[in-house]
Amino acid sequence: MMQSVEIFTGAGGLALGIARAGFNHCLAVECNFSACKTLFLNQDQIFTQNNLPYIFQAKVEEFDFSLIDKKVDLLAGGPPCQPFSHGGLHQGLLDKRDMFPQFVRAVRELKPKIFIVENVKGLLRKSFAKYFEYIILQLTYPEMVIKTGETWIEHLSRLEQYNIKGMHKGLFYKVLFRLLNAADYGVPQRRERVFIVGIRSDINLQWSFPQPTHCQETLLWSQWVTGEYWEQYKIRKPEPPEKLVSKIKKLQSRLLTPEKQRWLTVRDAIHDLPDPTQIKTQNICNHWFVPGAKAYPGHTGSPVDEPAKTLKAGVHGVPGGENMIRFSNGTVRYFTIREAARLQTFPDTYTFFGSWTEAMRQLGNAVPVTLSEKIACCLLNRLSKVS
Repeated sequence: MMQSVEIFTGAGGLALGIARAGFNHCLAVECNFSACKTLFLNQDQIFTQNNLPYIFQAKVEEFDFSLIDKKVDLLAGGPPCQPFSHGGLHQGLLDKRDMFPQFVRAVRELKPKIFIVENVKGLLRKSFAKYFEYIILQLTYPEMVIKTGETWIEHLSRLEQYNIKGMHKGLFYKVLFRLLNAADYGVPQRRERVFIVGIRSDINLQWSFPQPTHCQETLLWSQWVTGEYWEQYKIRKPEPPEKLVSKIKKLQSRLLTPEKQRWLTVRDAIHDLPDPTQIKTQNICNHWFVPGAKAYPGHTGSPVDEPAKTLKAGVHGVPGGENMIRFSNGTVRYFTIREAARLQTFPDTYTFFGSWTEAMRQLGNAVPVTLSEKIACCLLNRLSKVS
């Protein structure tokens, strides 16, 4: 069985997807106490082939990778995204939380056959372009470490010169990256994230990112052309939103149904959960009502009949507007933890540790399970054929 290691594991969305794809996790590293508790609560779903949990609560920069005595086929992780997030302070490489150098160290020391890195869309911001190039080149040539007294710009220049020469020796990787929208892969949430995949140069593996399986056009078709969406939920077809009228007219002029599956909506994700405002006795894990939700400009919640807006962890707590549901009558309330977990495609058997705020922070930082599984499945299928 293919062995995998994950660092910056968080609550385990990426880890669970990779495990479901068929990899065997032999170790996970995460520094946050609550996230580690969540991992321990769900260890049987992540560490399916191990008799004991291998979860280390530790800072990655202090972790000794020589403790891993197995050959690693896959290294995965999502270095802290706050340095590059649109919701953060945008400090990038100047932010002490930038852990990309530690991921490069893990690649250098573990020499995995492949690696997966996930991070926020802000990593591709124009102002970070040079540093993003630096990240890619470090991941390509992880043995070319920065020298004492050398600035990152000087190190980048040395990496660029080495890359241009084309006479590469030692450990290096073929690196690809792409911005993916989770909604295009069957996740009921508009969530754009950068994925970076590296394939060790001695592995004869031809690979590309999986093609999208879902699209907005098909959702609009089912809602406003055929009306099947409303019939499914026994809802009277409403008037279409003004912002979509032109798109709907174009669709109505078409003769063929769009080929891809439709985007999934908030309603699709949570329709069979009981209304948390009406529950007398709590029988569903992590599904309790949190009062106090209010809409305000820029934070109006996620419309129930669209994919959710991106769930966010926030810099100073959770921004309520992004973690609210907005019903067709205009009322809003906070998502429960279980509802947010479904938006991130965690199974109902997955338990989150901590208060609503703490659990939502974990979910806001997580990778959608379905998306990570599809990427990992695609990699495992190709890797199995060359191993």
